[in-house]
Amino acid sequence: MEVCDRVLGMNEDNVRSVEITRIRKGLYEATNSHGVKMVFGNDNTQSFSAVELLLTAIAGCSGTDVDFITSKRAEPADFHVSISGDKVRDDAGKNHVANIRLTFDISFPEGEEGDAARGVLERAVHQSHDRLCSVSQTVMRGTPVEVHISGLEDTSGD
Repeated sequence: MEVCDRVLGMNEDNVRSVEITRIRKGLYEATNSHGVKMVFGNDNTQSFSAVELLLTAIAGCSGTDVDFITSKRAEPADFHVSISGDKVRDDAGKNHVANIRLTFDISFPEGEEGDAARGVLERAVHQSHDRLCSVSQTVMRGTPVEVHISGLEDTSGD
C-alpha cells in the first residue's frame, strides 16, 4: 500500500495537479486544473523563480489559514505576510532552501471585534504552522517526490 493510500480521507477529490509547459529556455507556463495560467522561470526580471513560488506557497497557505480564522472576528486593518529563506548548496552538492522565516504583520481595528481577532491571532498562526497548512506540513515532513519519464518503464536506476 502506498503512503498516500493510508492517509485519512484520501480519494480522487484530494488530488491537486499542475501542468508545466516550456515557453523558452528558463521560462515556463504553469496551468492548474481550473485552467488558470501563470508564467515563471529563471529570467530574473519578469517572473517568479521556482524557489520564490515555493516560498509564496508556504506564505500564501499559512496566510490564508490565519486570514480565515481571524477575519471571522474582524476585518484586518493591515495584513502582510513575508517569508524569506537562503538558497544554499550542501556539502553533497544538493541545492535546497534553508532558514525559512515566515513573519506575520497583522493589525486589527480598535474595539470588541478587533480585540477578538487579536485574541485568536497567535493561536491561528500556530495552528496553521502545526496542523492546517498543507504546504508547510509537506515541506517540514520532507515528503518524497517520485520522478517519472513518460515512455520509460523504470527510472529508478536499479
